[in-house]
Amino acid sequence: MPGGNGVAPQLSDGAGTDQTPDGGWRRVHPASPFVRGWVALAAMGFFFGRDTFERLLQGAPLVDERLAGRAPWLLLGGGAVLLLTVLGYILSWYFTRYQVAQGYVRVNTGFLFKQQRQARLDRVQAIDVVQPLLARIFGLAELRFEVADAGESAVRLAYLRMEEARQLRATILARAAGVAPDPERPGAAAAEAPEQAVLTVPPSRLAGSLVLSEQSVGVVLGAVASVVLSAVTENRGFYLYLIPAALGLVAAYWSMFSKGYNFTAAVSPDGIRLRYGLLDTRAQTLPPGRIQALRVSQPPLWRIFGWYRMQVNVAGYGAAGNSGEGSARTTLLPVGTVADVLSMLSLVLPDPGTPDPVRVFTAGLTGLADRTRAARRDADAGFITTPRRARLLAPLGWRRNGFTATDTALLIRSGRWWRHLVVVPHQRTQSIALEQGPLARRFRVVDLVLHTTAGPVSPRLVQAGLDEGRALFEAQSVRARAARKLQRSEHWLAQARPAPKQQEGPQHG
Repeated sequence: MPGGNGVAPQLSDGAGTDQTPDGGWRRVHPASPFVRGWVALAAMGFFFGRDTFERLLQGAPLVDERLAGRAPWLLLGGGAVLLLTVLGYILSWYFTRYQVAQGYVRVNTGFLFKQQRQARLDRVQAIDVVQPLLARIFGLAELRFEVADAGESAVRLAYLRMEEARQLRATILARAAGVAPDPERPGAAAAEAPEQAVLTVPPSRLAGSLVLSEQSVGVVLGAVASVVLSAVTENRGFYLYLIPAALGLVAAYWSMFSKGYNFTAAVSPDGIRLRYGLLDTRAQTLPPGRIQALRVSQPPLWRIFGWYRMQVNVAGYGAAGNSGEGSARTTLLPVGTVADVLSMLSLVLPDPGTPDPVRVFTAGLTGLADRTRAARRDADAGFITTPRRARLLAPLGWRRNGFTATDTALLIRSGRWWRHLVVVPHQRTQSIALEQGPLARRFRVVDLVLHTTAGPVSPRLVQAGLDEGRALFEAQSVRARAARKLQRSEHWLAQARPAPKQQEGPQHG
């Protein structure tokens, strides 16, 4: 397969020395700097050509008579700026090289101020293949490598041919998984691991979820308030506040629809594969072992169709996963049914640690404790909720807020109207804290907080009984220590497992 410089990619085995020329260093595609910097070229064209274009449309002379004497100098100056810009792009491409060898992926950039970035293959948390619209036109793609707690992409390769990017990703995933190369062909690229489709989100469902989202509720309430205030005060100016709100809502809807369009999930030996995007497309590979916490949410209006959203904390994404582009990267399922949620849960948590996972997780999604303490745990799949004595602190949510623990994970549910279920594998619990304010002491309840890597999920058990909270604190500490001792290697792959059927929940063992 030809690469960006017309040479098939050759990679070292991670232990020896690369036998390719120049130590295995290769350059990205020659069009890369132009794909990255097209905005600057467009801005220059607009600045220098705007007046000329307007005169051409008006039928006037192309050059103003007052500037006719200086036209050659203006053209010379513009040409020099353009030449320097193109030369800078060429030098940027020439001095940008990458290498995968001795267990590292390295990227060198810069011709005046040089920089080398590298990431250990066994510490790579996730690899994304990103295609902005212009890169898609040229058949190029960017590889982004996430490493532990980097907060942003530690290493970026922009741009490679799409096929080369996919093959390089497959090779790096194989090296990160500890798969030894063929001794007879130590420099050969690894084959891409097979995958099995799990689910696809229809565009109609995605559009419907946006219409029934929290933002829509806010805009409707704002519109009603504007109408009422305009009628009461006879001031039509309140309607003007709806214009920026409507424009912002349309922009937000388009952004979310474009990012979530054609969302598909598949399972492969090297992790969970997610693909999505309308104009800019992205292909993510998430190893389940790198997912630190998971949250399933359901806004009130989504109950009409039984829809849910799933988000995750991934080691390496850091706080960047809380907003903007990062929110799409930490979305495991933008909108799906209960069957979709259980299918994705089975990928993240192959061993749910309970003989009846569908009942337990369904209770976490939709369960509500009995009003009396009698038979509460049996009727609610083992969830322990806020004691009745504290119902004044959460009159609507005290029967909903609760927790249960399986052999492999802690489940925390909350919210009567906005439902949430947080799942934290025991081995991913980094630390635990008990918090109690003045009112909580009066009603003998306590909050328990679990600390994981940064991200959109903040595991917190609210208003647990004091005795139950203390018992959970001790038990979860023991579970976390035991689970970390039994944790497998940091390598992504151990052995391939088949994807579960969509209608089934997580399977035991």
